[in-house]
Amino acid sequence: MTSTDAKPEESRREQRSARLPWWGKVPLVLVTVAALLFLGSRLDLLPGFGNLFGEETHDRTGPTLLESIQDLDRYEAASGNFQVVVDLEKDTKYLPDALRGTRTLFVGAGTVSSYVDFGGIGEDSVQVNGDRTTATIRLPHAVLGKPAMDPDRSYAVSKQRGLLDRLGDLFSDNPADERAVNQLAARHIGEAAEESELTGRAEKNTTAMLQGLLHSLGFTQVTVVYA
Repeated sequence: MTSTDAKPEESRREQRSARLPWWGKVPLVLVTVAALLFLGSRLDLLPGFGNLFGEETHDRTGPTLLESIQDLDRYEAASGNFQVVVDLEKDTKYLPDALRGTRTLFVGAGTVSSYVDFGGIGEDSVQVNGDRTTATIRLPHAVLGKPAMDPDRSYAVSKQRGLLDRLGDLFSDNPADERAVNQLAARHIGEAAEESELTGRAEKNTTAMLQGLLHSLGFTQVTVVYA
């Protein structure tokens, strides 16, 4: 091919390149990388391809620091396990749910303990007769501790988010934040514990513990009064 023939051919290639859409000009290597990333996120759905790219998990967590130690002056006498299904929906005025709004169905599980505070017991709280065979102990009523959520038994069943919320998750450091549903689940669990017989069970167990302890010390009659 002569030099005069090469110039028209080069001109035709430039014209075809100019007519290509913007996506046609993207380098082939970028297309290949994007395809690999897409396939990497989808291959877990196919049996036998879940570890095609050799994905590994590394725990680089730093050392756990002890911030404080507190002496406990209470006897935890009972504990209750609770579970609640939270249906939390957030709407926005003047915008449809498909555009802006969230709805989360969350199963929250946690425990609540009930304890008797021994910290306020003084000399007047314990009365013993002369021959040390009868004792009367006055204690405050049992109270409930704060709900402790169990992350191993708590999970989101479904999440529905509007288009704007989904776009916001892409630029958020903590997308699909579950703190709100966790707090709501803890509040409902605390309310359920207040309606239960957990404090009554704690007082009964505390009485049995003190009676068994004092009986082993030679007391024949032990009375525990809650006031």
